[in-house]
Amino acid sequence: MDTALQSKAYTGNDRLLFGIIMGVIAFWLFAQTTLNIAPDMSRDLGMTASMMNAAVAVTSLFSGIFIVVMGGLADRVGRLKITRIGFYLNIAGSLLVALTPQGQLAAPFMLLGRALQGLSAACIMPASLALVKAFWDGPGRQRAISMWSIGSWGGSGLCALFGGLMSQHFGWRSIFWVGIAVSVLGLWLMHGAPESRAETRGEYRFDLAGVLTFMVAMVALQVLVTQGNQLGWASPLGLGLLAVTGVFGWLFFRIERKASNAFFDFSLFRNPTYTGATISNFLINGTAGTLIVSLQLVQLGGGMNAQQAGFLTLGYAVAIIAFIRVGEKLLQRFGPRKPMIWGCLITGLAILMVAPAHLLLSDYKILASMGYALFGVGLAFYATPSTDAALSNLPAAQTGSGSGIYKMASSLGAAFGVAISAAIFTALSGDSASMNWLEGVISFSGRQDNLAVREAAIVALGFNVLMVVIAILAIMLTVPKGEKAQA
Repeated sequence: MDTALQSKAYTGNDRLLFGIIMGVIAFWLFAQTTLNIAPDMSRDLGMTASMMNAAVAVTSLFSGIFIVVMGGLADRVGRLKITRIGFYLNIAGSLLVALTPQGQLAAPFMLLGRALQGLSAACIMPASLALVKAFWDGPGRQRAISMWSIGSWGGSGLCALFGGLMSQHFGWRSIFWVGIAVSVLGLWLMHGAPESRAETRGEYRFDLAGVLTFMVAMVALQVLVTQGNQLGWASPLGLGLLAVTGVFGWLFFRIERKASNAFFDFSLFRNPTYTGATISNFLINGTAGTLIVSLQLVQLGGGMNAQQAGFLTLGYAVAIIAFIRVGEKLLQRFGPRKPMIWGCLITGLAILMVAPAHLLLSDYKILASMGYALFGVGLAFYATPSTDAALSNLPAAQTGSGSGIYKMASSLGAAFGVAISAAIFTALSGDSASMNWLEGVISFSGRQDNLAVREAAIVALGFNVLMVVIAILAIMLTVPKGEKAQA
């Protein structure tokens, strides 16, 4: 039987659905635990804070670089095949992370393992969602998409708490051994499902030049952001990385503007609504930097362990799952503009509530717990309206490309938000001179031996607030008022 006809005749079942969800949580619930357990991993392996921050961010970076490519490839060669490849990559990446030795080999093992986890996410996210759309219809599809969304959003909300609990009681390596078991379970649950491909015409030509130039530019920029403080921003190596970013970024732009098989369609950005939604999506996902800064603050500056820090985010996990359908209802009533702005405002308020590192730890924990709950509410309000604003007005022929670039913005936003926030925090917290920055402006209660860490957190979290402000401006300038945005 022809693959396309076979997939049409097949109706998805719960076994396949839960197999797909295993792949989603392999990234969001397991790989993303590093946002909280990074201090534990760094101490155990003897890695510098800046190198550990690079390892945390590289997963989202590689996911963002390749998610559009792997989504298009899945349509051509088979969505089930690419999803399985994603599982295998996660097994390999998790194995490298779990077996990372102490000493000189720690950084290569960790960085390669985390990069493979990012490639895994780039395979699984678009291919698994395409499987949901191919194998389920009507109310069944809505249920399947909701389950898929709960796996991703719920996993992102629970990862800090889950990682802290696992690290405290079983050691941080146990997280990645369990992640391997989850991937094996997912492969078993998906066994027996027929292949699914898009009905495409013409010969597929892989955009090798575009992908390579984009990857070189993004990796060089990531290395510069995460390692610039150690390398020296004005050092020959620092300036060289900046030059590589600029040159390869320019080459990427030139290649993609002319290529007939470009994986990045710049013509999409002629639509101002799509442009504003994608830019704000990049920036709001960048506020993932709030997590790594605030969780490291209470561990490095407050003496809390990863489990205690993770409990502060419990409200985030509950709120984002509970309110994500509210964002959908707000979209239906007000259109995308208002709930997108409301979501950003709530997210900004949440970050401000997490920022007062000058308080006593007992007071800060209460405020941070409330802030994280609001953080989940804000993201939940923003998510569905933003996606609708980005994709609803695109021509049918550009929906696939548009959704891929929109998801790329999510991953790259998280990668660079975490990298820049962590770089600011690490640079300032290790500089005792930074304690003079806020002297006379803010009075710090309690301990006075951790002022550099506390001030560094305030500055780094302020950067996250700035991203929210820019996101709101982008929405106000591009997304029209009314229930339906006009292309």
